[in-house]
Amino acid sequence: MIARRSIVLPAMCLALAACGSSDDGAIDVALIGSPEDVLTSSLRLNSSAQHVRAATQSGLVTLNPQGETVPALAERWIVTDDGRSFIFRLREGNWPDGTPMSAASARDALLEALAGLEGTSLGLDLEPIEEVRAMAGRVIELRLSKPEPYLLQMLAQPEMALRQPGGETGPMVLEREEDSLALALKPPLERGLPDDEEWQRDVREIRLHIAPARESIALFSSGEAEAVLGGTLGDLVLVETGPLSSGTLRLDTTLGLFGLQVRADDGLLSNTGVREGLAMAIDRQALMAPYNISGWIPTTRPVSPGLPGDPGLIRERWDGEDLDGLRAEAAARIAAWREQFDTGDRSQPATITIAMGSAPGWDMLYRDLARQLSTIGLRLVRAQDASTADLVLVDRVARYPAPRWFLNQFNCSLDRGLCEEDVDALVEQALEETDPALRARTLAQAEAELTLANVYIPFGAPLRWSLVRGTVEAFMPNPYAFHPLPELAQIPR
Repeated sequence: MIARRSIVLPAMCLALAACGSSDDGAIDVALIGSPEDVLTSSLRLNSSAQHVRAATQSGLVTLNPQGETVPALAERWIVTDDGRSFIFRLREGNWPDGTPMSAASARDALLEALAGLEGTSLGLDLEPIEEVRAMAGRVIELRLSKPEPYLLQMLAQPEMALRQPGGETGPMVLEREEDSLALALKPPLERGLPDDEEWQRDVREIRLHIAPARESIALFSSGEAEAVLGGTLGDLVLVETGPLSSGTLRLDTTLGLFGLQVRADDGLLSNTGVREGLAMAIDRQALMAPYNISGWIPTTRPVSPGLPGDPGLIRERWDGEDLDGLRAEAAARIAAWREQFDTGDRSQPATITIAMGSAPGWDMLYRDLARQLSTIGLRLVRAQDASTADLVLVDRVARYPAPRWFLNQFNCSLDRGLCEEDVDALVEQALEETDPALRARTLAQAEAELTLANVYIPFGAPLRWSLVRGTVEAFMPNPYAFHPLPELAQIPR
């Protein structure tokens, strides 16, 4: 086990290296990942790719450092009283190819983005959009089949950027040279801001370094980067937290999914009672103890507890029950299933496979999870391919703070594993409810049915971390672990 100091959510100051570049020069930012994944033109984006896409391509709205929705290509908007119409007024300006930014061209780009998301969970979230209309001048209207209070936050996702020929629609331009990448802010008028002849004195270039976690951390430690973005639990154990460091480790207190999704529809895990046995046998707090994260809260709920409007109808499972007793019950269920259906050697533990990453933190999680499941007669083995695994580790940050996001992650249309069509139907029914209290109760019923199906075994919230020097003032931890790069390009005064 790796001995580590306790890490406190949401943040604790650590010192990692000497100061980097000065305020009047470029700022170096390392994004964890590979160039082919981060610089992709696809709409399937990882965390680092989302940061680059949001910097270079804009949607109607975007997210600020606090995780709040703010104007982007749309300068303002109104929502009708029934919540079924969102009317946006585009800012004045041109697209990158010089053509005017019109309602018709924005509508076409928005429809293209929506079409590209078909078959994804974000596409499901956006299904209430029934029609996109180009109105007079620079005004477009989104008509919804059902009210969706979090539509603005969905539209702020980097995948919803309005892309046009001729270049980037976002506030920054990606400049590529043989051995380097940089992001540079556009002039104010091109960003929808008042003209300022001296605007360049207040901004700086961002030099991008795209590298695996170990290399990104080394850049920070050596003073070659002022920030590292995109860290997960799998990489956290690589961060040295010694007392002589001078950087800052920032942990985002996120919402989202962190647990095991069941993929197997035959064999041992085809049995609901056995799947429940797995869920009851896991000591979630002990699973996370080696990472020494103070403030991380385990949960047995598939929906993050404490969301806005939570009616309080769903409680934690097995709260206060004896773990040894729970494991004895789980072992008995597995033994009973094997007695009836297993024609193999029942003197040996039953084997189940899991798909997960291979970073040091995931290796640690795998070892501890395997140790826990061995107490109920199971042998956990890593799968070579997620498509054939019995279990898949899910580590996904929520897009918006509502039960529908969580429940949509298990929609049968996504084909991610075992699912419940009745849960999908309840989510659709909830969308039809105009009364917020009735909607919340229907979604709680959907959560209860998903919980009883045991197709997902929750651990708690996903962990996201960044390394940020104290001179980088625009960085702010937030529940979505999204940290806009344009703000990092502003020189602190």
